[in-house]
Amino acid sequence: MTELVIFDCDGVLVDSEPIAVRIDVEMFAELGMTVSEREVIERFVGRSPEVLVQAVEEQLGHPPPDGWEERAESRLRRAFEAELQPVAGIREALALISLPVCVASSSPPERLRFKLELIGLYERFAPHIFSATEVANGKPAPDLFLHAASRMGVDPARCVVVEDSRYGVQAARAAGMSVLGYTGGGLIPIEVLRGPRTVVFDDMRRLPELLTGS
Repeated sequence: MTELVIFDCDGVLVDSEPIAVRIDVEMFAELGMTVSEREVIERFVGRSPEVLVQAVEEQLGHPPPDGWEERAESRLRRAFEAELQPVAGIREALALISLPVCVASSSPPERLRFKLELIGLYERFAPHIFSATEVANGKPAPDLFLHAASRMGVDPARCVVVEDSRYGVQAARAAGMSVLGYTGGGLIPIEVLRGPRTVVFDDMRRLPELLTGS
């Protein structure tokens, strides 16, 4: 029986991934690196920002220039302010979910709050919002989801994770949790999310009924 629903943020609550992918490609280009949107999706969506910076350092052979990360963050925030929307159907789904909920995301805490406040969902989850900065290893390691379950006082086996990325789904499975893999964003192929203890769905309005059967 499910006792806790753990939501990823990007691509599950906020429709941020197309925006972030576009900005990542632009910032790579600023360094003279040609990286496609598909490569960004496959390598970085669902992972901590540090993973992207490490990849840049490895390819360049040195850290990115001073101010590059700050420019990326500023550009991303401006794009979010202009374009960010909630994932289609998430407000309706949340209104029908009475189970305890929390957020567990690879984003830093300040970026998490910024995005959730922009779309009016921060108060729905606060203070139960957990970031990968709070654990030793980010997704696909299980640390973040286990941390969220521990803080919420729920056995991992009683948790359902709502995820949309390859690395997030892997992390949830590694934590011993059931997964609802959301593909409505269209960025991640369905076959990437399929696997054990995982139900794949493409309409967030179906979430409440899927949870009643979990």
